Amino acid sequence: MASLRRLARMCRDPAKQHVDEPDVPATPDGADGYAEWVQIALILYRVELEKSLRETDDYLNEMPRVLAVFGLDEAPHYSSFCRWEQDYRMRELRRLLRTSAEQAGWSGEAAIDASGFQRDQTSHPYRDRANYSFQSMKTTILIDVNSLAIKDVHYTTQKAWDGHIGMQVFRRNAEDLRLLSADANYSWSNLCEECRSNSTRPLVIHREQTPLQKAHNVRMNEDYNQRWMSETGFSQLKEDDGEKLRSRSWHGQFRELTRKCIVHNLT
Repeated sequence: MASLRRLARMCRDPAKQHVDEPDVPATPDGADGYAEWVQIALILYRVELEKSLRETDDYLNEMPRVLAVFGLDEAPHYSSFCRWEQDYRMRELRRLLRTSAEQAGWSGEAAIDASGFQRDQTSHPYRDRANYSFQSMKTTILIDVNSLAIKDVHYTTQKAWDGHIGMQVFRRNAEDLRLLSADANYSWSNLCEECRSNSTRPLVIHREQTPLQKAHNVRMNEDYNQRWMSETGFSQLKEDDGEKLRSRSWHGQFRELTRKCIVHNLT
């Protein structure tokens, strides 16, 4: 993990690059208002703190040198963090994720894989009202096999086939992919044909039901070995008890995990 001040700068700089007015003071309207870049930087910084909303402002107020990086004399109230995380739209987070991946070093050689994140924080009454019963959220990432930068994410709380998810993720990023690695769960002829039509080489392991499919797998083994880097990316996202989600609503969980991916790219 980066030092706290260095991490603060890592969160501040891309936040300023993302907004239209990066030179606005941190508190243009006094203590009751905060610049957009400060809001983005602080909700990203809170990912690494791993503190509850009520603990965050107390924790930051004990670190004046970190607050100085953001141009603040004191931390915002915890209710402000809650409001910012709810109001900041998923579309903007995806834009920030793509930008952070390019800055981290996007080579165009990527792997796609899925894993589950635990939703234990969600209360049982809420699950009944929201009409879902899955204990984990299926998360699919598109990760660079050289830099471990995550460029895109897909979430679902329902049963969905990996091949269909892979097609959605590929179409969103086709222009930036030269090679796509995936395991047998993504073995779908339509996906491979879509890759080739966009000048992307598919390294998708076939289900070995015929001798020809076995021969194809043997031919790609040497290049396919880097696909395991996607598992490394997941292990980094989940380290330090990061597998459990704090947000209770499904859209809050989507945003929480996307912020984790952005901070992963920054660090």
